[in-house]
Amino acid sequence: MKLNFKKRGVLLVLLILLAITAFLAARFGAINISSDEISSSLGKYLSGADTDASSMPLNERIFMDIRLPRALLCLLVGASLAVGGTLMQALFRNPIVEPGLIGTSSGAAFGAALYFVLGATFQFNTGEWTLPLAASAGAVVSTYLVFLLSESKETGKSSVVVLLLIGIAINALFMSGVGFLSYIARDPQARSITFWGMGTLSGANWHSVAIVGISTFACIGLSMRYSKHLNALMIGETEAMYLGINIRRLKLIILTINVVMIAVATAFVGVISFVGLIVPHLLRMISGSDNGVLIRDSALLGAIILSLADLTARMVLCPAELPIGIVTSVVGVPIFIILLRRKNYFF
Repeated sequence: MKLNFKKRGVLLVLLILLAITAFLAARFGAINISSDEISSSLGKYLSGADTDASSMPLNERIFMDIRLPRALLCLLVGASLAVGGTLMQALFRNPIVEPGLIGTSSGAAFGAALYFVLGATFQFNTGEWTLPLAASAGAVVSTYLVFLLSESKETGKSSVVVLLLIGIAINALFMSGVGFLSYIARDPQARSITFWGMGTLSGANWHSVAIVGISTFACIGLSMRYSKHLNALMIGETEAMYLGINIRRLKLIILTINVVMIAVATAFVGVISFVGLIVPHLLRMISGSDNGVLIRDSALLGAIILSLADLTARMVLCPAELPIGIVTSVVGVPIFIILLRRKNYFF
C-alpha cells in the first residue's frame, strides 16, 4: 500500500512538472508571449472564432503556428526517446543500452545525410516528407541488419552480448558513412548534416506533431501491453520461456516498437542523445524496476527533460539557438556519471 502511494505520488509530481514545463516552453523564447496572449489565442481557436492570420495579433500567430507545435513536438519526442531507452534496457537486461547503441540513431543519421547529399546532387525532392522518410528508412535498415546478423545460423537465436556487439559495429559503420558523406558534401550540405546530427526542433509544425503523436501514443500503448513480459524476461530468458513466453517473438515485437517510435521521432528532429539513457536510470532509483510503471513515468519525465533542454537551447544565445543535442549531452554526461557512482544503485 505504501509503495502504491509512493508511485502515485511520483506520477502526480511528474504530471505537475509536465504542465509547468509545457507552459514555460510555450511562453518563453526569442519573443516572450504573455499568459493573456496565450489564453486569448487558445480561446479563439477553441471557440471557433475568426483565426485568419491577418486578423490575429503577431504574438498570437507566433504562439499558434510556431511555439505551440514546437512545444508539443518536444514533449512527444522526449517521451519517445525515454520510453525507447526503457524498452532497450529491459530487453537487453543491460543499463548502458539506449536506442542509439543498436544502430537506430546512426541509421537515421545516415539516411538523412544521404538525402542531403544525393538530393542536392541529383535535384530530387518529394516535398517536406523526403527527409523524414529517408531518416526512417535508414533507422529501419540499420536496426534490422543488427538483429539479422546477431542470429545464430544453427539455433536461430540471438544472444544479448552478440546483439550488442553487432550493434556497436553497425553503429560505427553507419557513422563512418555519415562521415564520408560529410567529407564529399559541399559546404551548405555539410552544415545541414552537422546541424541535423546534433538535433533541432526548429522545423516543428502541426503535420510533424500529428505524425509523431500517432507514433508515440500507439507505441507506448503497445509497450505497456508487453510490460509484464519484459518483467519476466529480466529474470532470465530460460525462466521466461518456462513461463510460456516466446523470446524471439518478444524481441522482434519490442525492437519493432522501438525502431518505429525512435525512427519517426528522429526523422523530424535529428539525433538527440542521452535522454533514452538517463531517464530510465533516474526513475529506476525512485520507482523500482516494474516496467509497466517505468514506461509510463519515462514518457512523462522524458517529455519534461527534453522540454527543459529545448528551453535552455533557445534562451542561452537568444535570439540564436543552440542545437538541442549539445544541451542534452552537456547535462546528461555528469548526471550519468553521478548515477553510476552511487553505491546503492542496482539495475
